[in-house]
Amino acid sequence: MTDRFADIQLLRYEVPGFAALTLRQKLLVYYLAEAALWGRDILWDQNCRHGLRLRKTLEAIFRHYAGQQEQQDWQAFVLYLKRVWFANGIHHHYSYLKFEPGFSRDFFLTEVSKLDASLLPLHQDETKEDLAAELAEVIFNPDVMPKRVNQANGEDLLLTSSCNYYAEGITQPEAEAFYAKLKADADPLRPPMLGLNSRLERKADGCLYENVWRSQGLYGPAIDHICEMLCKARDYAENDRQKAVIDKLVEFYQTGNLRTFDEYAILWVEETRGEVDFTNGFTEVYGDPLGLKASWEGYVNIIDQEATHRAKALSDNAQWFENHSPVDARFKKKTCKGVSAKVISAAMLGGDLYPSSAIGINLPNSNWIRAEHGSKSVTIANLTRAYNEAAKGSGMREEFVIDNETREMLGLYADICDDLHTDLHECLGHGSGQLLPGVDADALRAYGSTLEEARADLFGLYYIADPKLVELGLLPNDEAYRSQYYSYLMNGLLTQMVRIEEGCQIEEAHMRNRALICRWTLANYPEAVRIVQRDGKHYVCIDNYQMLRQAFGELLAEVQRIKSEGDYESARHLVEEYGIKLDARLHHEIRQRYERLDLAPYKGFINPRCKLVRNEEGNIIDVSISYEETYEEQMLRYSTDYNTL
Repeated sequence: MTDRFADIQLLRYEVPGFAALTLRQKLLVYYLAEAALWGRDILWDQNCRHGLRLRKTLEAIFRHYAGQQEQQDWQAFVLYLKRVWFANGIHHHYSYLKFEPGFSRDFFLTEVSKLDASLLPLHQDETKEDLAAELAEVIFNPDVMPKRVNQANGEDLLLTSSCNYYAEGITQPEAEAFYAKLKADADPLRPPMLGLNSRLERKADGCLYENVWRSQGLYGPAIDHICEMLCKARDYAENDRQKAVIDKLVEFYQTGNLRTFDEYAILWVEETRGEVDFTNGFTEVYGDPLGLKASWEGYVNIIDQEATHRAKALSDNAQWFENHSPVDARFKKKTCKGVSAKVISAAMLGGDLYPSSAIGINLPNSNWIRAEHGSKSVTIANLTRAYNEAAKGSGMREEFVIDNETREMLGLYADICDDLHTDLHECLGHGSGQLLPGVDADALRAYGSTLEEARADLFGLYYIADPKLVELGLLPNDEAYRSQYYSYLMNGLLTQMVRIEEGCQIEEAHMRNRALICRWTLANYPEAVRIVQRDGKHYVCIDNYQMLRQAFGELLAEVQRIKSEGDYESARHLVEEYGIKLDARLHHEIRQRYERLDLAPYKGFINPRCKLVRNEEGNIIDVSISYEETYEEQMLRYSTDYNTL
């Protein structure tokens, strides 16, 4: 473990297998890693239009502060900066709520006034006082940009969200009408992911248009650096298909053409031979309240050959799982194409995957590409390993698991079942099912991300109890799955609440998904699972594990129907009824119990640092990797070395 602050614990991850790579492969990793870092500023601007100027101003104060380190305002300022760094902006990375500064407005204004103007991100003819006043309103006024992503039912989701995907003043009905027209003119069988790589803006005459993220366009300086690193990586590609993938991605970055992006996604999903792989670009849409525009992310990985047999066993049997799914036959894929899966070690995290990262990824997100060309799924083993090591001896199970017998079961099987559920979720869950002809992939609107995560989780929950997994050698016996059922329900019904401030509701899509599944099951299958009270504390009690599988299968069938038919009203009912609201008294109890454990509910990572090693003649002879850089050092170095916007 490393730095800890607020609700965050920073971890390190090692990159096993890096030393065994050839020099050519190491250089491929190095330049792909550089490409994953050069897009950092893009995400900061996407998250909030003030994000970059605020970060640069805060860092200038941090670097040049000459006051007393013990001063309360200074200590609160440092804590605030660390939180802003972690969230890539001024809003919490999970709750989306704006951070409270803890230091005074006067302290901020005074420290800005002490700085030389050359150290500040001033616009032309702007004074230090103007900059400080503008940013002070953003930091200290609770009514200014209070939430990065608002998904409250009945509100205008654009006017009440602070993300920077839509220009100020554009309303939700305007944006929805703009994209509805584009969709009406698009190919209904192979529609591009409209809106994915642009900010929607307004012309002087009031008409809306897309300001596209591309070379020579919006975010052009950052994108040009990314392309430069991708082109250098191409020289060390492991095969011709990898070269074609990189070429097509660079072409997409240069043109911004979404058809080119589809061509890139097809090439990428079909390239499965390389030991090194990567993603880089505008990928996930959780940060857009309308679920259209994608945040920038990048990562680089090395295949874990020994562990990949688990994921391969699932992908090789993808058609069996699809055929035996409990969903209606109309919604099943007749032929599962190109489903590939592997276990990997992350070598670099960037953009929306840093410092907080997913532990499993399934791409591409285009429904028609999944159907016709397949998908590629990864489980990131070295990150999971770091999380598991950090959890040992935490006291969580002793505090929240109902009895010793259940704790012993979790001790035996929880780690393997967690990994397997992630594989099922990413490899098969997201890749399963199909939309009915003519159904808009964005029909569920603000509820789409939550329902998609629920669909994949339910697929994993249903199948982790199937004897097929024991037959494939992925589980040691037919009772191991129970550990996943208990830990999942305990998390969704109780312990994930520790991540939410009292008085708030559930905002993040993955958390809403877990709450939806668990609360629906609790309400509809009380003979299978209950919440019981013992000695003033609440626990999950499971009375019938097999019945839980029936429950998960029933809900999976309904969620798949909702997605396949584009049933917005049913999606809204499920999420609003089961996925959002918290019981205040239970929430308070769970947080009190957790606080006594003195743990950080959120974890994130410090990246390793890669450097080129040259001989006396200047030739590259190796790539070194080190793990000594501190959180502060890394954040300040990134702001210096990858400063583009």
